[in-house]
Amino acid sequence: QGAKEGRVKITDEITAVVLRVNGKTARVTFEFGRGGEDIKHHLRQVGVMPLPPYIKKPADQVDTQRYQTVYAQKEGAIAAPTAGLHFTDELLDRIKEKGVIIKKLTLHVGCGTFKPVICEDIEQHEMENEYYEISDDTTNELNRAKSEGRRIIAVGTTVTRALEGSAASMSRKGARPACRTGRGKSKRLVSEGQEDNTIKSGSGKTSIFIFPGYKFKVIDALITNFHLPKSTPLMLTSAFSGLELLRKAYAGALNADYRFFSYGDAMFIM
Repeated sequence: QGAKEGRVKITDEITAVVLRVNGKTARVTFEFGRGGEDIKHHLRQVGVMPLPPYIKKPADQVDTQRYQTVYAQKEGAIAAPTAGLHFTDELLDRIKEKGVIIKKLTLHVGCGTFKPVICEDIEQHEMENEYYEISDDTTNELNRAKSEGRRIIAVGTTVTRALEGSAASMSRKGARPACRTGRGKSKRLVSEGQEDNTIKSGSGKTSIFIFPGYKFKVIDALITNFHLPKSTPLMLTSAFSGLELLRKAYAGALNADYRFFSYGDAMFIM
């Protein structure tokens, strides 16, 4: 994002060439010197962990470990799915001992997650695509749980968006639920295709925007952080819990001096 275009020197060995595609996106290619053409190798040498802007300290070596979930495997996200930062291997083992089945999926957090909603009419906000992968094993277990009436608990808004996006046969612009606008008029924007409650395996991109009025198809409970005002994760959370209950939770967190945002506390909404 931004208006820069042309050649950008990153190090003595790396130059980025930025070609503006349109007002929102750009194509970036890299030119290398003597260090070879493995861009990931170069980035590990010169880059730092991209902490959220509200963390007012430089990233250090501790952040390369701490700002990751213990089950992180695949590269591609611009930030950690922070609701999962609370889990350790020991805690996950204790959860399994209680009979909870833990399944994993991938959603690469993108810039759109941090894009605040600034338009007066919430329906005008456009979510950017985020890439996800859901394995056959995870899909089969979750669909079996739904059919047997067992509860599905999503760890984080990224998991929620991947599952809900997979369960909806969406148009490219994503599924947008019925909602009430700021003018008090009720609208319904319907995506193309039929929607059902079946989770579909495979990979793809989702731009689903979940806000109050949305009817959840997959998840039955949610573990999530305390989010920034005007953020899409906050709107997803309020869609699940109801705005009044969420306000009470936030008031309680403020009174108890809970920590907010990425390295903060979390809540379990049932």
